[in-house]
Amino acid sequence: MKLVSVNVGLPREITWHGRRVTTGIFKAPRAGRTMLRTLNLDGDGQADLSVHGGTHKAAYAYPMEHYAYWRRELPNTPLPWGAFGENFTTEGLTEDTVHIGDRFRLGAAEVIVTQPRMPCYKLAIKFARAEFVKAFLASERTGFYFAVLREGEVEAEDSIERIAEDERRLSVRDIVRLYTSDAPDPQLLQRAVQLDALPDGWREHFVDQLAKAQVS
Repeated sequence: MKLVSVNVGLPREITWHGRRVTTGIFKAPRAGRTMLRTLNLDGDGQADLSVHGGTHKAAYAYPMEHYAYWRRELPNTPLPWGAFGENFTTEGLTEDTVHIGDRFRLGAAEVIVTQPRMPCYKLAIKFARAEFVKAFLASERTGFYFAVLREGEVEAEDSIERIAEDERRLSVRDIVRLYTSDAPDPQLLQRAVQLDALPDGWREHFVDQLAKAQVS
């Protein structure tokens, strides 16, 4: 497992449907070593801090393995590393094999997986396709966020080492399916609400879903 690319970008203003929008979704590969800090990478930034960034979303990872799928789906769209707004393009990690609460060493840093990426309209802006948010979520190729346990420098080609696996073994894809299902599995919901690494907003949603499932 390794870091294929480290991607950063600062917020910029663009025009979308006749209005000005500020977004940090445009990322580009960065050469050399970059410091991963508690809130983000040096040289990186988010526009709307009410929904992006913060300690639970310090860095966003996206598997390089998904690029082949999107090149088929978007045949005339350039897809350089960082195209999906990810900070880390990774090799060897997928939503099926990565669990919420898993801990990894990336270069000199240590991180923990906290949640899937739930796409917003700015992904549609990035690809100039209004329907892309729905297609991205339906593909279950969401990528995932890291919180930083130990700050440190990272660089493309650094190895990624799983140093601890969460004992509940709920994958990123399990969480996506729980969130999008009309009838989520109560047993999986029960396990999800016990995930220490899952942010409070997610846990509260699953608590509500579990209560509804128990009533029905």
